[in-house]
Amino acid sequence: MDNLSANEAKTHFGSMLMRAQKAPVQINKNGKPVAVVMSAEDYQSIESMKLELLKIRSDRARLDVAAARLIDGEAFFDELDAGDHD
Repeated sequence: MDNLSANEAKTHFGSMLMRAQKAPVQINKNGKPVAVVMSAEDYQSIESMKLELLKIRSDRARLDVAAARLIDGEAFFDELDAGDHD
């Protein structure tokens, strides 16, 4: 991934947009990453993947409910706080 300072991104905005069509461009401010500029096509792909993952998790949850594979809400949040997951 290409990296630009915030000042470089501002000064070379058009060029940055062209670069972002080929690969994401990370924008740094004071040496720290603050943003990523990417093509609209890449963004839509990421959003589609997120939606597909949400659908899969929703379907899995429905199956778990139907099969009575449930856990207590407090236990769930305790496991989440502890970092336990499968």
